[in-house]
Amino acid sequence: MSTKTNALPLLNAPEHVLSTLESDGTRRWLRPRLATGAWWNRRRITAYCLIVIFVSIPHLRIGGKPLVLLDIAARKFTLFGHTFLPTDTLLLALAIVGLLVAIVLATTLTGRVWCGWGCPQTVYMEFLFRPIDRFFEGTSGRGGKPKRIVTGALAVARYAIYVVLCMALAHTFLAYFVGTERLAQWIRTPPWQHPTAFLVMGGTTALMLFDFLIFREQMCLIACPYGRFQSVMLDRNSLIVSYDPGRGEPRRHGRRHEGDGLGDCIDCKQCVTVCPTGIDIRDGLQMECINCTQCMDACDQVMTRLGKPKGLIRYSSQEALDGKPLRLLRMRTILYPLLLTGIAVAFGAVLSTKYAFDAKVMRGTGNPFNRTADRMIVNQFRMRLSNRTNGPRQYQFRVLDPSNAVLDSDKDGRLTLDEGGSELFPISIRVPTSTFGPGGSATGQIQIIDDIGNERTLPLKLLGPR
Repeated sequence: MSTKTNALPLLNAPEHVLSTLESDGTRRWLRPRLATGAWWNRRRITAYCLIVIFVSIPHLRIGGKPLVLLDIAARKFTLFGHTFLPTDTLLLALAIVGLLVAIVLATTLTGRVWCGWGCPQTVYMEFLFRPIDRFFEGTSGRGGKPKRIVTGALAVARYAIYVVLCMALAHTFLAYFVGTERLAQWIRTPPWQHPTAFLVMGGTTALMLFDFLIFREQMCLIACPYGRFQSVMLDRNSLIVSYDPGRGEPRRHGRRHEGDGLGDCIDCKQCVTVCPTGIDIRDGLQMECINCTQCMDACDQVMTRLGKPKGLIRYSSQEALDGKPLRLLRMRTILYPLLLTGIAVAFGAVLSTKYAFDAKVMRGTGNPFNRTADRMIVNQFRMRLSNRTNGPRQYQFRVLDPSNAVLDSDKDGRLTLDEGGSELFPISIRVPTSTFGPGGSATGQIQIIDDIGNERTLPLKLLGPR
């Protein structure tokens, strides 16, 4: 008996399923050639400046405080000398929304300029680790196909350099969360005295080794979601790295001759061999393009040798390539800056209401009020004080209104808090029965003053008999 199947024939896979994946499923390792043109020089200066800034920030101080310290364990976040506490949820929300709007605005105007110029993945991959690879492969300053196989002692030396650099980056990264003083103390003590920090450092080092040694450009192509979001953040007027088909097509191999009706592109594929993500920019706007401008430098060099104008591949927009004028003012570029300005104003307004200390009075649990034998009404409260300054502070607190009120507390009206300290403690306020009107309530005020003159006055609501 014979059986027939209606299975559809399998389609042949394209040459590269992804730019890093061959048609048979094997990994395609990218070794881009280096085009050292004007744009590359600008990116190199930018990258080295960013590396210096990244390493320097944990060591910088403003008013005795770190420039940036994200102390998650203590729930304190110091930015530009100002400490934010967990109670600053509105400021945190405004900062996050503002950052998202700024990213969308930057992408709308300049495409993926962050990916090619500022992203740590690109900065360290292209200007730190790839130069190391090229040194050991014998292609320093050129890139491309290796001149020698890195094995034996060379491989050991290369891996050792990778480990040292990743450990240095991991320690710098950890300094953003624990501070340089504590990190220096941990470095001088055995790992078993601070196992959690050691495991964080070791795990970060391992992840960086995996990323820069193995995963590499696939971080941009597969793992990073930014490229997939660009379709909703870009429009046809956004500035992108683009190939001009009107000038370059139709292509030809070899030198172009005047009057043959062909474009300026000679199909040399230099723009492809220098691409760190392995794409062909001539295929149009693609998710994998990170605006690194390497194809621009490579193409400009070819055009110069051919005696043609530069800019066959250039920063442009889809509208400009279609011969339409570039529109800088459009709905997105008007609304996003307005929204960002509103968020910045709101952030500044909320920040201006922050004091040298946080104080909050909350009603205590249990009965709304109690009577005493001498016809006094007692209201129970809880007070929380948080020191936001960079040193220990002593606080005094007293009731301003009603003037006949008596404050009782186990703190005797005084409290000392260390830097960043916070304490919740009970207080009670006694007032005569005559304080309350027919409604059975009265308003009051409590004043808190620290030892350097900062003060706050908080409202109270006292409850009593009708």
